[in-house]
Amino acid sequence: MARTTADYDTVVAGAGPAGIMAARQAAKRGRVLLVDSSALPRDKSCGGMLNEHAQRFLASFADVPNELVLGPTHVKFRYWDWDRDLRKATQLTFLNVDRKGFDEWLVSLLPNNVDIAGGTRLTDFADDPDGVIATLKNGGSPDCVTCRMLVGADGARSAVRRGLGVGSVATYVTLQDFVRLEGELEPYFDCIYMRSIGDCYAYSYIVPKGRTAIVGSVYYPHTKRPHEKQDLTLEILRERLPQLGESVKREASVALSVRDPRDVVAGLGRVLLAGEAGGFMSPTSGEGISYAMNSGSLAGEAIVSSTDPDEVLAGYTQRSAHIARNIKRKLRWLPFMESSVGKYLAGFVPSSLVSRVTEGL
Repeated sequence: MARTTADYDTVVAGAGPAGIMAARQAAKRGRVLLVDSSALPRDKSCGGMLNEHAQRFLASFADVPNELVLGPTHVKFRYWDWDRDLRKATQLTFLNVDRKGFDEWLVSLLPNNVDIAGGTRLTDFADDPDGVIATLKNGGSPDCVTCRMLVGADGARSAVRRGLGVGSVATYVTLQDFVRLEGELEPYFDCIYMRSIGDCYAYSYIVPKGRTAIVGSVYYPHTKRPHEKQDLTLEILRERLPQLGESVKREASVALSVRDPRDVVAGLGRVLLAGEAGGFMSPTSGEGISYAMNSGSLAGEAIVSSTDPDEVLAGYTQRSAHIARNIKRKLRWLPFMESSVGKYLAGFVPSSLVSRVTEGL
């Protein structure tokens, strides 16, 4: 039987950028418990690129430590039609960081009234008029904690979202290889389209990271044998880029596949959803860090703003409405961007126009 332990004003599930920012803001009102199913510092499978929106967000209260920045320090985003060898560089610039170290640094910014529990899963919760009872498990018997508000920031396979019963969204399969560099790569964050992998394949990306590079690929939901397709992708890439040496590590993960404006959900009752758990990420570029930090911070602000849970949810919905509109606008582009016609015509668009369009994606 689960035993009840502590009371908190807010419990946050998920210690990524969304959860950390939600906890940071909510702590202005009272005690916060931040939990994550992974051991902390967690090792998130991610390209570790901070776009200009994320950089501006962080600059408002902290400077990213130099030791977290990898070479090349800044990379520009570039589209690459692999089959026609057409490359379209943009002015969209990313700060190149070590993602594990970045998340650990964000955690260090939390105030003292935030308790942090790694290796702890939220397995269940009950929302009633008096508060939320969250059931947590960390190896032994489950514990229950009570709180005024619960924030689900637990990613693409959010247990909190499933528990709300507000519907789920499909997930992309993402595979990411860390390869040794046997020569320098150009300072670009390359987004690569190739047609020989099959209809299951969305795109690949290459990011130089000091003496290594990340070579990742994204596959549509329900892809079969994605590891074999990643092996084929690497083989094709190495034929033209001999700088890509031996793979030293492969990571598998999932990313949210937002296809409809209704996939974006702010929450229900005393439970708020932030980051990927709420559908807050770019459906066109897959970028999620800036969306996560922004939505998480807004959720925390809403929690501080009122004692009435209905007002908290209404306030968060209103605060995050501009993000939902942004995602809705991007969804209009998505069918064309994913079509063979759209990918073909992109090769004829001037780089200056590609750059302008990319900044909006």
